[in-house]
Amino acid sequence: MEHQRFIMINPDKCTGCRTCEMACSLYNEKECSPSLSRIRVVRNEAIGDSFPVGCALCSKPVCVEVCPTGANSIDPVMGTGIINEEICVGCKACVRACPFGAAGISYKTGKAFKCNLCNGDPQCVKHCPSNCLEYAPVELTVRHRRRALADDVISKLKGEG
Repeated sequence: MEHQRFIMINPDKCTGCRTCEMACSLYNEKECSPSLSRIRVVRNEAIGDSFPVGCALCSKPVCVEVCPTGANSIDPVMGTGIINEEICVGCKACVRACPFGAAGISYKTGKAFKCNLCNGDPQCVKHCPSNCLEYAPVELTVRHRRRALADDVISKLKGEG
């Protein structure tokens, strides 16, 4: 996982259009269905904000640890989650365990699913009209987060926030 990449989310740019959900489900399931999407747009009605949520590619993924059949694993090259549908029993242990709500159960198969980064070409990123999603190297993502945190601290010190 030397050059691991993942989806960087800029929630400030999200318009809540859910195009990412449709692109994901269409690519992975050949059907436009938010319930089959590996990325979910969460809407906070109280403040009118939307933001996408997906697999965080945890270094010690709890979804893998709790899987009783070993169907849940991590691709050693991509760093993404893999669910072997042949041995998945649909027990939902991974769905309950994921702190990000990134795993789901297919209503078509009864088996678990989660983001596989579309095998290196994430469709949610490709089709996001507001560019709130970016497929980036981990290093860039860490740098981006630190910069955003620093900007936030600076604006609070200046009394702008």
